[in-house]
Amino acid sequence: MAEASGGAAPAAKAEKKPRSSWRGYNRAIHRDLGHVAVGLTLIYAISGLAVNHILDWDPSFVAYSEAHELGAPIPGTEEEAAAAVMKQLGVTATPRDVYRADPSDLQVVLDKRTLHINTANGHVVDEGQRPRFFLRVVNWLHLSRGKKAWTVIADVYAVGLILLALSGLLMMPGRKGLLGRGGLFLLLGIAVPIAYVQMSGGPEAHSGQPPAQAPSTPEK
Repeated sequence: MAEASGGAAPAAKAEKKPRSSWRGYNRAIHRDLGHVAVGLTLIYAISGLAVNHILDWDPSFVAYSEAHELGAPIPGTEEEAAAAVMKQLGVTATPRDVYRADPSDLQVVLDKRTLHINTANGHVVDEGQRPRFFLRVVNWLHLSRGKKAWTVIADVYAVGLILLALSGLLMMPGRKGLLGRGGLFLLLGIAVPIAYVQMSGGPEAHSGQPPAQAPSTPEK
């Protein structure tokens, strides 16, 4: 059988894979760091919103006041009466202090909680603070007080945010990148804190102290 005219088509050359550019590595680093940082970013962002308004509310605890009628006088010494009331209310904590404000008013002080007991008629007012769900924990983590291990984690996270910021600056080339529209947004982000400090007067204006003055140079 005669061969087909022109012969067999030459085998297609295998396409060469393009070399990975530094932008590809930068994008991969930015993506992976972003995924790792999501959980910690939510913790610090939510807690930051909460503690920003600490003058308006307690971001970690909510106040409560509950009344209970035990229905009978409560006899015994201060400690015996306190123990009887706590048993009926299911309170297992150890009191920090027990004292009488007057003959029929017994005060039982616990951690962030006080029982006001009228020993004459069994009326009890339980008032104090309960931790806010979730916010109490994230605020505790955010403040990082006395937690050396978490301080290390927070430092690593801060370095990660720096890397995210720097890799984000170099993400896009051309007019959408640092030398174009991205650069304008970068300048806007830098301008916001600078403008606020200038308009508010900075820390000296809010410290209650007069701003420090430079030492005067003696005249010659």
